[in-house]
Amino acid sequence: MTFYKYHGAGNDFILLDNRDGEVTLSTVKIARLCNRHFGIGADGLMLLEYAAGHDFRMVYYNSDGRESTMCGNGGRCIVAFAKSLGIIHNQARFLAIDGSHTATIADDGLISLHMNDVADIDIRTGHTILNTGSPHYVLFVPDVSKTDVFNEGRRVRTLPQFQPDGINVNFVQLHDGKLIVRTYERGVEDETLSCGTGVTAAAIAATARFEGIFGTDIETPGGHLVVTFTKDTGTSVKDVVLTGPAEFVFKGDIGM
Repeated sequence: MTFYKYHGAGNDFILLDNRDGEVTLSTVKIARLCNRHFGIGADGLMLLEYAAGHDFRMVYYNSDGRESTMCGNGGRCIVAFAKSLGIIHNQARFLAIDGSHTATIADDGLISLHMNDVADIDIRTGHTILNTGSPHYVLFVPDVSKTDVFNEGRRVRTLPQFQPDGINVNFVQLHDGKLIVRTYERGVEDETLSCGTGVTAAAIAATARFEGIFGTDIETPGGHLVVTFTKDTGTSVKDVVLTGPAEFVFKGDIGM
């Protein structure tokens, strides 16, 4: 089986061309392929499949082998992958688990991915809960560098009110008008170097909670991302766009 490895701001993925529908992978197999010691190593795996009325379909699995919800960094990576296969040029319309998405590839290679509108922003004491294609818990902290992302993220992710599926947990610091974000991702069950739907959630939550617009300058351990959107009401936003890199790492073959 030929595979391709991409990353979006350090969030890395295995990509497979499954337009012929011949690739079938069990949960155990996907988890092993994503394992960093016994497999290729990745935060997730994606299948690029045929979809009527769209350029392609994105099917996303977390590194635990289970199919998951929308992945923003993965969405940009699969758009770059589609371009490398000659399916698209600099624009794409594809189908994901949360519906249709469009994306544009700029001359510098940065990809702008249109996300779904976000409704029901739940601003609570100390944190915000919202769904940006995946469910997110956003907690603002004084210093993300001093935050125990793994243990505190796991604690929140496993709280009874978020079961059975759990929730992604973002720790966000406001610094000189920009956001610094670290994310614990369910399904990976660890901190990832960045999370596309997570930084989107952080930007929207910051704007909902504080005065000003946040999102045009977001730093993660894996790199720089940009989020833009338009306020719709006090608890919803529209025209959400996530912009950032999607970089090819390597291609290989692995026995099945």
